[in-house]
Amino acid sequence: MTNIKKSQEPRLEIKKGDIASQPDINAIVNAANARLMTGGGVAGAIHRAAGPGLEKECRPLAPISPGEAVITTGHNLPNKYVIHCLGPVYGSDKPADKLLENCYRNALELADRKGIESVAFPAISAGAFGYPLREAAQIAINTIRKTMPSLENVGLIRMVLFSDSDLEVFKEVAG
Repeated sequence: MTNIKKSQEPRLEIKKGDIASQPDINAIVNAANARLMTGGGVAGAIHRAAGPGLEKECRPLAPISPGEAVITTGHNLPNKYVIHCLGPVYGSDKPADKLLENCYRNALELADRKGIESVAFPAISAGAFGYPLREAAQIAINTIRKTMPSLENVGLIRMVLFSDSDLEVFKEVAG
C-alpha cells in the first residue's frame, strides 16, 4: 500500500490498467449499481476479485442514489477499501453533470475523512451508463482538481482506464 506523506497537494496519475488490480492503492472506486451488487463492467470485475464477502457487506448499505458514495472493506482485493459510487445514467438521471461531479467529490471526501492516502478511479458512467467519454473525462478531471486542495490525507489520485483510446482521451483532457 502507498504510504504518502501529505506535505503538498495530492498528485493525479492517469494510467491504463484494471481497476481491480491496483495493489499499491489503499482504496479503489467501484462504478456501482444502485443495489451495490455484482454486475458487468467495473462492478463485476471488482466483485469477482473481492469475492462473495463484498456483496454481503454491501447489502445493508444499498440502495444508493446517483452521486452518493459508500465505503466497504476490500475483502480479497489487494486494497484495504472499496468506495462504491453510483454514477448517473446519461440521458436519464438529471442533472447528469452535477451527479457525476458528486461521485468524484463524494468519493474523495469520504476517503479523506477515513484517512485514506491513495484512491484509484475508473471512468465512472462512461461505460454501460452511456456518458460520452470526453464529457465524462472533463467532469472527472475538473472535479478531482477542484477537490484536491481541500484534501488533508489523500496524497495520490489515480485514474485507471481500461483501453488505450480511453487513456488517450483522459490524458488529452488533463493536458
